[in-house]
Amino acid sequence: MEVYLKPTPVIDCDASPVREKAQNLTGDKENDVEKAKALFYFVRDEIKYNPYVLHNLAEHNKASATLNRGEGYCVQKAILLATLARAVGIPARLGFADIRNYIVPQKLMELMHGINLFIYHGYCELYIDQKWVKATPAFDLQMCQEHHIIPVEFDGKNHATFHRYNQEGKLHIEYVCDYGHYPDLPLEEMLEARVKVYGPEYLTIQENFANLNPG
Repeated sequence: MEVYLKPTPVIDCDASPVREKAQNLTGDKENDVEKAKALFYFVRDEIKYNPYVLHNLAEHNKASATLNRGEGYCVQKAILLATLARAVGIPARLGFADIRNYIVPQKLMELMHGINLFIYHGYCELYIDQKWVKATPAFDLQMCQEHHIIPVEFDGKNHATFHRYNQEGKLHIEYVCDYGHYPDLPLEEMLEARVKVYGPEYLTIQENFANLNPG
């Protein structure tokens, strides 16, 4: 279990801003369930979801950078949650899955060449009460309310993943495959998989979108 508590270049749970934030959020909590819930809802709602932020380099995905930036996409938010958890002694790891999103904004579809399959969607797994629990903090509550998405809720005991349908009963998220868990971000593996599906120009297009959509 030690590997899931250690810092890495991306999961920088030893960074002062990360440790301070984690302590501030959990200092009055009595157990890991309550600590995990506090960390989850902070990352879900206070770190805004932005699918256009840069993510092609390790430095773009560092937890302390996402914390400072105040926004990120699914992988960056999962990394931040895992990092905050490790900072308070909760073992944490990253999980990745391909998901199909049936309600994708046209602008985002352009980045993905008209494909609604999200390659290496990121989520977090926390070890609480002798078991691993999935936690998906990607979509913030404001975004969910604006786009009629059912928010992912987390009780610290059960898996918290995307809902299949939205608030209007329309098909929203379909899990296609799961790549399992990792102690750190498999950046090269993730980018190679995306380039294979979206095309070799994906990384350049992503950088252009990030510059055009700062927040």
